Amino acid sequence: MRRKGLAIMAAQTVATSVDLGPANGLSCRECGTRFELGPIFACAECFGPLEVAYDLPAGTGSSEDVEALRAAIEAGPNNIWRYAPLLPVPADVASKPSLNPGFTKLVDAANLAKELGVTGKLYVKDDSGNPTHSFKDRVVAIAVEAARAFGFTTLSCSSTGNLAGAVGAAAARAGFRSCVFIPHDLEQGKVVMAGVYGGDLVGIEGNYDDVNRFCSELIGDPLGEGWGFVNVNLRPYYGEGSKTLAYEICEQLGWQLPDQIVIPIASGSQLTKIDKGLHELIKLGLVEDKPYKIFGAQAEGCSPVSAAFKAGHDVVRPQKPNTIAKSLAIGNPADGPYVLDIARRTGGAVEDVNDEQVVEAIKILAQSEGIFAETAGGVTVGVTKKLIENGLLDPTLTTVILNTGDGLKTLEAVAADSGQTATIRPSLDAFRAAGLA
Repeated sequence: MRRKGLAIMAAQTVATSVDLGPANGLSCRECGTRFELGPIFACAECFGPLEVAYDLPAGTGSSEDVEALRAAIEAGPNNIWRYAPLLPVPADVASKPSLNPGFTKLVDAANLAKELGVTGKLYVKDDSGNPTHSFKDRVVAIAVEAARAFGFTTLSCSSTGNLAGAVGAAAARAGFRSCVFIPHDLEQGKVVMAGVYGGDLVGIEGNYDDVNRFCSELIGDPLGEGWGFVNVNLRPYYGEGSKTLAYEICEQLGWQLPDQIVIPIASGSQLTKIDKGLHELIKLGLVEDKPYKIFGAQAEGCSPVSAAFKAGHDVVRPQKPNTIAKSLAIGNPADGPYVLDIARRTGGAVEDVNDEQVVEAIKILAQSEGIFAETAGGVTVGVTKKLIENGLLDPTLTTVILNTGDGLKTLEAVAADSGQTATIRPSLDAFRAAGLA
């Protein structure tokens, strides 16, 4: 009942008119109940998660209308705001102070393909090129626009690291105060990056699920008044940022759907929203409809969705995380059941790899394509390798795998055996003696 009270209370504090572009309300993913736009995340009727509902661009039935929309997108800025007509943001969003993330490289990974035994086309969507070097810049950029619309003054979040940095940077750029919460034992690179932007960075004794519970309590307390928690009370808008990965991949493939996509799973929101984005492109006629498969990737030390998939369960049982892939260490993923639905509906799968395989995969990607991935990227590459070996992923088809962050944030994972090859005196004789010539 307390959660229902929070939802109603939040809805009552919002102005009746907000400008979030084509967004026309919120809809419960479970029961379909509609709500006005506001900082609410749970259905007041069934407690199901809320999603943004849209009036998508009208008149896209003809080929001329489709081409006009496609041309308008292609003429837009080289960031996520080229897709503003499909997002919950005002039409003038590109003119507002923002980190302007997105339109990152889709790398033709021919060397990695040879390494993994892929004979079709293999691409890496490398989101380490975003402003704070992770895909979280996308989701935060959308959440910032919702925070502006609802009159919040402080941006906050519960984070496994990357989100904390993205919120800190976006708040600094957009003129918000920030206060973010993280598990106390995160990788040092992520701690420093989150703290350098000048906002408050608070370590919570416990894991991510403990941090998230604390933030949910803070929202219902007077201390949290005026706070926009990007992945809690702003979650419906925040999640929409992940759709831009689907938009970009298809546009960069020449407005075509990939045959297979491998996506890392933390909360599961990214995977579900990529699927939503693909459906929207099909509905708008921007891509030709065809079957595609979505695969989820987890670390063995925190693999509740993978375990449920393999057991044939619909319920995801929480786990206590124990993995070097801390950005994926969410033991009770909110979107876990929806990930299972999507993997099964598309003919995909959810798989996991152990920490040793994660490290191996980070090195494979770095040494084949020159992309230094953080541990989440190692999970995705490692799972792709395992899926091919197990015959679950077709190596002859066009496949896209996601690298969601920069390896400089998780140096500890590979530092032990990625140092100097040799230390020598500054002479040719010493170089020859080291056997490197």
